[in-house]
Amino acid sequence: MAGLAVSASLRPESINLRLAASSCSWEVVLGPAISALIGTASSSGLRRPYTHPPSKPSAPARSLPKLLTAPPPPLSRWSASPAKRLFDLACVLCSLPLAFPVLLLAALAVRLTSRGPVLFRQQRIGRNGRPFTIYKFRTMPVHPQPDLRPPITTAANQRFTPVGPFLRRSKLDELPQLFNVLRGDMSLVGPRPKLPWLHSGNLACRPGITGRATRIFAREEIALSTIPNAHLDAYYRRVIRPLKQRFDDDYMAKATFASDLSLLLCSVLRLWGEDRVSSILPLPGANEPIPG
Repeated sequence: MAGLAVSASLRPESINLRLAASSCSWEVVLGPAISALIGTASSSGLRRPYTHPPSKPSAPARSLPKLLTAPPPPLSRWSASPAKRLFDLACVLCSLPLAFPVLLLAALAVRLTSRGPVLFRQQRIGRNGRPFTIYKFRTMPVHPQPDLRPPITTAANQRFTPVGPFLRRSKLDELPQLFNVLRGDMSLVGPRPKLPWLHSGNLACRPGITGRATRIFAREEIALSTIPNAHLDAYYRRVIRPLKQRFDDDYMAKATFASDLSLLLCSVLRLWGEDRVSSILPLPGANEPIPG
């Protein structure tokens, strides 16, 4: 498989990410995980420019199975409790009077600025492997051949409707998923539901509208636009997806009512860093060589 050249100037061992925003703040040390991912990617074809090999394999590379391939930790009592479902329903029902005018304005904007349906529907995998239909406001023109659309969206490989970029930046395109929460398909806080071809393992909880990985990767479309389309799928599978899963697994194992409430408030207020993804990922530049 053709590989990606990751700049040697990046030193993932020293990367620290501080997620700090108003009432919610935490620190994640990603050095060993990133080092492990780069090490495995190098052995699989995603490699950095040639340097003299070290005399001994690095410890982070050998620790990858423990970091990212180990079984997910069990859910916290809150994540698995009926009280979390009652919390979701109460929040959605209480927010509907405020959310309904926003839903109506967004639907009108989509309808008046582009041809096609207002809502985008797609099959995702939910709790215990159960498929369901997720709803979003449509942000792209209707494609005559949907199967030819790039499966992973970046800021560079897709066309958007006139209001599409705004809906995506503000995350208002996700607002129709409140109805997925009412139906029981989703929760307000949890791992994002995966497409069938990206899903692996078993999801023991309801997927969420927002979550820890969702906040960290809020600007991933911009960051991933530096990666050539030919290598985007491999990079997403080997680097992005394992990191997202680890963030979400760790959060759901420790989640409480207070942490869910804090994360919701941070998401509603859009308290995330503009350059958060690029600060933690070994993203190759668009002009860097890609070895064959």
